[in-house]
Amino acid sequence: MALVHEFERSGNWLFKRRSWLPAAFIALGIIILYLTNRQAILFNMTEELIFLGVSLFGEAIRIFTVGYAPKNTSGRNTAAGQIADELNTTGIYSQLRHPLYTGNFFMWLGPVLFVRTSVFLVFFILVYWLYYERIMFAEEQFLRRKFGEIYDKYSEKVRAVIPRFRGYIKPALPFSVASVLKREYNSFVNIFIIFVLLDLFRNYFLSERIYLTPMWIYIGIPAGLIWIIIRLIFKKTSLLNDDDR
Repeated sequence: MALVHEFERSGNWLFKRRSWLPAAFIALGIIILYLTNRQAILFNMTEELIFLGVSLFGEAIRIFTVGYAPKNTSGRNTAAGQIADELNTTGIYSQLRHPLYTGNFFMWLGPVLFVRTSVFLVFFILVYWLYYERIMFAEEQFLRRKFGEIYDKYSEKVRAVIPRFRGYIKPALPFSVASVLKREYNSFVNIFIIFVLLDLFRNYFLSERIYLTPMWIYIGIPAGLIWIIIRLIFKKTSLLNDDDR
């Protein structure tokens, strides 16, 4: 099989299973917390708020992307495969071609930094790039076949994951809070769940007692309450319905 077909096939396979990668890194991070120097993982409020901020920055990129995205684009098409009713070239897509994957990188970078191991950080960057390079390749092959020369010209001007910081084009649609709440509430709470989980294991490895650091309790509980409220609104009402998104 030619490499172009192998890359596309493996990219599509990884695309449908892309939620596996964070779970694998969480498990590996917990193992490294157990094996690492205990002094290196002692609670430090400033550092851990910075790590959380890195993850929330990634979520902010996702929110900006999803909030302006039309229906059946920038989606979570895990079961159906690639879907694109139209080509996004405005808003954040006028700056980089894969903003969701850039957002994911920063979201997962925060917990990786929590482990405080440079080897794990380098390993994460390499694996993330190799994993998502295949997914981006398959996605772009799909878009090239569907949109042809239009996509080729677009990709010549806009880089894949590094913003060009010029030539910004105003989004075609207004920002949709409903779309963001509906599509991102799980990603938002997952950030806090991961940090709370890492804190729980870190404290157990340090003291052999199961407890949470107060800071993560004070941060985690409101995040959980926000998730419950949005979940109930999503499941029990039609307030988050948006026909165009």
